[in-house]
Amino acid sequence: MGSVSAGAGFKYSLASDDDGRDFWGFARDARGLFCVSEDGFRQVDLLGCVPSGGLLAALDHVGSHRARPGNADLALLDAEGVEMGSYFVNDVAPIAAEASALGAGLVDVTVQLWCDQMLPGSDWMWELLRTGQLNRKGLWHPLDQQGRRAWLSVALWSSEYRRRGKGADVAPGRVFVLDGQQVHDVDSFYCAIGEAVNGPGGYFGWNLDALHDCLRGGWGAAPPFTLEWRYAEVARSRLAKRRAVRGDPATLFELILHILAEHDVEVVLV
Repeated sequence: MGSVSAGAGFKYSLASDDDGRDFWGFARDARGLFCVSEDGFRQVDLLGCVPSGGLLAALDHVGSHRARPGNADLALLDAEGVEMGSYFVNDVAPIAAEASALGAGLVDVTVQLWCDQMLPGSDWMWELLRTGQLNRKGLWHPLDQQGRRAWLSVALWSSEYRRRGKGADVAPGRVFVLDGQQVHDVDSFYCAIGEAVNGPGGYFGWNLDALHDCLRGGWGAAPPFTLEWRYAEVARSRLAKRRAVRGDPATLFELILHILAEHDVEVVLV
């Protein structure tokens, strides 16, 4: 998986979701993928594109109903052309094409598509990962609430890529350190615990159900392990929102501690 692929030098690739053998081509860049979109519908410019398969065939019918190759998997590639993660996109429809300034024989293709998973701000984290700059902790600290949500989404979609070549989980009994000073809301808690367990850009859940799933193993660490939660009282005060669970109200902080204890995680509040 670490070898240079045919996609080296490109940032994106497309392949039909209906038939994975129908490869639609590469693009050097894109505009409009991570724009604000209330309903998930967006218009995207695939820049420096090498169209192939169903996408190439659709370009001969731009402006007609035949220019709809269908649904696709849009993959994000690292500098060597290796897939870092992908999004499912619906109803891809080319609406324009012209020669690209990015290279001889390349085409800029404008498509309409639907996807509600490409959150605004995600492109920044993908670029950090692609260029090898996602290499230190705390890069998410300055982000606002929307940015933290986007960070978590990329952490999830890229988790398999980031753990390539490693075992599913580290050896039992590890001690992970969580910085409670950086927990301002529930999303920042997930950013912090993902980083504590899996390093910069790491994922370890982005809601309570996902935290349960991660604690079952296969996401970097499986219990038993110890979580040293520093500045825990700071986090407690910021995770004070109450939620009803089986009729009994509990704060988010209490729910998180309960889930961790339920999965045999020793939490040391410091």
